[in-house]
Amino acid sequence: MTDVRPSQQMRDLGVVQEGATVLTTPARPFDLPSERDEAESIVDELFAALERIGQVHPFAKGMGLAAPQIGIGRAAAVVQPPGDAPTIVLLNPRITARAGETDEQYEGCLSFFDVRGLVPCPLKITVETAALNGETAITVYERGLARLIHHEIDHLDGLLYTARMRTGVTPIPVEEYRQSGQAWAYDRS
Repeated sequence: MTDVRPSQQMRDLGVVQEGATVLTTPARPFDLPSERDEAESIVDELFAALERIGQVHPFAKGMGLAAPQIGIGRAAAVVQPPGDAPTIVLLNPRITARAGETDEQYEGCLSFFDVRGLVPCPLKITVETAALNGETAITVYERGLARLIHHEIDHLDGLLYTARMRTGVTPIPVEEYRQSGQAWAYDRS
């Protein structure tokens, strides 16, 4: 039996992998409510991909997926918090405030799932998002959920988590990460 690399498994599930231009290009915002149908369709595609991925890889600490990760350069993402909390839909999200305090934890990304990297992240962020009717909402996220949301917004801005790592820190192979005793940290997609 051949071992399939985590990145190949994600590719097989329809997740665009590192090196694709769509991952480093800022996503185009929606003009809501006039592009409501397109936004709904893309969110449906994100939910379907989240379901496929969740069936083969458990994410006890939550997971997220941004439209560029399924090859769509639009400003939409979904985040499944840990536990039974409802999935968060992000349309045209932008971080409007970051708390001064940060922590540094290992993160993973479905678009290069063979490695994990230590990433500093604010413990609290304020995010403005659009609703399908064009109205905006402001939500404050803290700790692990702030990390998940921040990661997905970075994807929509054309950034991978490696851009947020401290100078001189490099990602480590997932096998090394699992042996590090840090595996409890948030694996965010």
